[in-house]
Amino acid sequence: MTGFARVRKTVDEGEISLSLKSVNHRGLDLHFHLPQELDGLENEVRSVVKSGVARGHVQIHVSFARTSAAVQAPVDWQLLDVYVEAFRQASAKYELSAEPDLNRALQFPGVLAAGEPQDPGEVVGKALVAAAAEAVEALNVFREREGAATVEEIRNRCQNLRGLVARMEEIRAGAIPVFQKRLREKLDDLLRGVAVDPQRLAQEAAILADRSDISEELVRLGTHAGQLESMLSGGGEVGKRLDFLLQEMNREANTILSKTGGLGDLGLTMTDLALAAKAEIDKVREQSLNLE
Repeated sequence: MTGFARVRKTVDEGEISLSLKSVNHRGLDLHFHLPQELDGLENEVRSVVKSGVARGHVQIHVSFARTSAAVQAPVDWQLLDVYVEAFRQASAKYELSAEPDLNRALQFPGVLAAGEPQDPGEVVGKALVAAAAEAVEALNVFREREGAATVEEIRNRCQNLRGLVARMEEIRAGAIPVFQKRLREKLDDLLRGVAVDPQRLAQEAAILADRSDISEELVRLGTHAGQLESMLSGGGEVGKRLDFLLQEMNREANTILSKTGGLGDLGLTMTDLALAAKAEIDKVREQSLNLE
């Protein structure tokens, strides 16, 4: 489910900015981008995000701008002395009247040592965790708005699917004579000039009838559509459960397609309807990625 949120917190040490950006994903996939001095707080932020987000590819970006009073940049005085002394010697040698530019001197490589990352401190840590909690809350508000629209679209797809199932059931009922005709033709082929065991004949007849009848698949497909709508009405985390249910629905549609060949015009109509059902299922699958 897509969404975005950004929260800023100001403390004596500086300003913390935390942003969350989520896109569709089958599971929960967290990616952190923290400044080095805040790396130790990643697990705390991770816990906060996981407590409020169950699904999605989430990018967590954190920046920390320290105030000038809080910045501690160690100076290599010995190296700075060398630079300044070299400047003065050059001025004397060439009889130039000039003073060294301290701003430029501090920018020379190695004068301001990077040193080890500073400990962010308890205040910064608490502010970062609070920012993460607020960002998760704001992100979920964004995602809930999108989720409501997604649920409504999936409901419409379910209604379309129910209509397609009802239409296929009507055709199936009207196609029973066609099924029986095909069964008789198959049996005639089996019996042509060959003595067939009655038990074997009954088995073959049952197999041919089963291969042609799609009543069970239609019932299950309609039932699954109802289950899908019930899941949406029940709330909670439905994304992963929808994945499994949609796999079952797609399997039923494929079985219908495999059984409706060789029925002439009725078979072609049934095939068109089954393909339309598969298209609706695929569209629901795409939208289900937007739901937790």
